[in-house]
Amino acid sequence: MATFMARNALARAVSRSSQRLGGRALPPATAFGFPALARPVALARWFASYPAHEVVGMPSLSPTMESGSIASWIVEEGGSFAAGDVVCSIETDKATVDFEAQDDGVVAKIIVAAGSGEVDCGTPIMVTVEDEGDVAAFKDFVAEGPAATGGAAPEPAAVEAPPAPTPAPAAAAAPMPTAPAPAPAAPSGERVFASPRAHTLAKERGYGEISALRIVGTGPGGRIIAQDIMEYDPSTAPAAVAEPVAAAAVATPAAAAPAAAAAAAPAAPLPEPVAGPGYTDYSLPAPALELAARLHASKQNVPHYYLSIDLTIDSLLELRSSLNSTMKLDEGEGGITVNDLLMKAAAAAMKTVPAANASWMGDFVRAYDSVDVNVVVGSGSALYAPVIRDVGRRGLKAVSNDVASATAVVEGEGDPASVPGFGDVGTFTMVNLGSFGVKSCAPVIREPQACALALGVIENRIVPNDDPESEEIYKESVMMTATLSCDHRVVDGAVGAQWLSAFKNHVENPVTLLL
Repeated sequence: MATFMARNALARAVSRSSQRLGGRALPPATAFGFPALARPVALARWFASYPAHEVVGMPSLSPTMESGSIASWIVEEGGSFAAGDVVCSIETDKATVDFEAQDDGVVAKIIVAAGSGEVDCGTPIMVTVEDEGDVAAFKDFVAEGPAATGGAAPEPAAVEAPPAPTPAPAAAAAPMPTAPAPAPAAPSGERVFASPRAHTLAKERGYGEISALRIVGTGPGGRIIAQDIMEYDPSTAPAAVAEPVAAAAVATPAAAAPAAAAAAAPAAPLPEPVAGPGYTDYSLPAPALELAARLHASKQNVPHYYLSIDLTIDSLLELRSSLNSTMKLDEGEGGITVNDLLMKAAAAAMKTVPAANASWMGDFVRAYDSVDVNVVVGSGSALYAPVIRDVGRRGLKAVSNDVASATAVVEGEGDPASVPGFGDVGTFTMVNLGSFGVKSCAPVIREPQACALALGVIENRIVPNDDPESEEIYKESVMMTATLSCDHRVVDGAVGAQWLSAFKNHVENPVTLLL
């Protein structure tokens, strides 16, 4: 009890200090305190009708965490805990994290039950006391408000409180969701705040990334919640946009193919560059903007890691030469290219390690039957990633023809209608930067995919001679470097390594691609 009273005195001292410092309060020392975090997670509150206690709020377990949900309570009401004990498990949009106590205590009241949904950081989740005999006094305890004491937490309460009793402010605030200002958040590069459930619903309903939708959130602080996604109507979204270029930039995945086709067609020229004092603004086609929005959101949401491997492609080049010679074609006349063979090897590796051909869907992983590969072609404002369907079950020539058709569309020489699903998102992405002399690259994963493969320049390298009958110590081989980006939520390090090993085997033994 002495420790508890000392903490009470400290809390009052901090409160007085915050008033002298203009309201910049320091995080209180609590049993569950995270003094290094920007948002304090708990607040000691003392009510005359209750014994000494502490109201613990939903912790901010990372700098970007805005909300979380209670997965399970390890310590139930009336249960005691010691420093270092796990009291509950908290689910965020990226992981499930154990919430550990920093001091001894007893759980007097669980305010937020396990599985009850998302809770904003700072919202009270439980009450703790030091004496087990005080637990009964909190049977009917009701939390009064957020437990956080940071300067940012009390402000929403102050803003939301007036509209309830006063109709006039509520009426004035009503038109705000229809204002066009918040809508262009995704194209302008600003972060879109949405709950993990909202992200999952958007993907399940085929809308793609929330950052590419014009949705004004109705949650706290304009946060997009699941109800906003359920009420979203894609058919009415473009009508509310004044600028057609911006509307195309945030088109939903269902409209991605028409948008890509319209941008690729020569009948839709881009606006002329706008010159300013010391700079020039260049407009981008809708597919390039849509791709940029996806990559921006993916880099923020996906926990990337990277694996690289060197490939010997002498046998692959021999197979390509043999196939093209048999068909009496060369690479420039519709023949099989090295990239076609590498794409086929990637699809074969997916068959060997199917766990990599999957997507993170929020609270489950979805594995795909077919391997649909997005091939990145073009550069700058003409950068596209058309999808090549079912690469694993189709022949090399059919895959090569699809790639050639997609490349022709990008170069303005083909009909977008000849490439079904030109702007769709597949299950895997490949980018080859060898033509630029780049040795290796760590690509950004396109959500909801779990992997992306980057291929480097093909070059002659001096390597140890593995021929036991040769007198030469070294030999010259044609090699390249491949780098795989993985979503750690779906593909862990071991699975990623298995996939690269399978890919290397198919590349260096290309006859397996013909089976």
